[in-house]
Amino acid sequence: MKQYKIVVEKHPDGYVAYPLGIKGVVVGQGDTYEEALADVKSAIRFHIESFGKEMSNINFPILFQH
Repeated sequence: MKQYKIVVEKHPDGYVAYPLGIKGVVVGQGDTYEEALADVKSAIRFHIESFGKEMSNINFPILFQH
């Protein structure tokens, strides 16, 4: 099972989240920490479905860092 750290940053207009260790750009955003986290998890899944497992080998759970 491969795990990734997800960095969640607070900005004046909301939150931005991105995983470490995935080739390509994968970003999530939201008005709250939880929304940004859910958005980036969805983006990770979509990225892997679109570009294949060679871009990443991910199995949840993901490690979260904030």
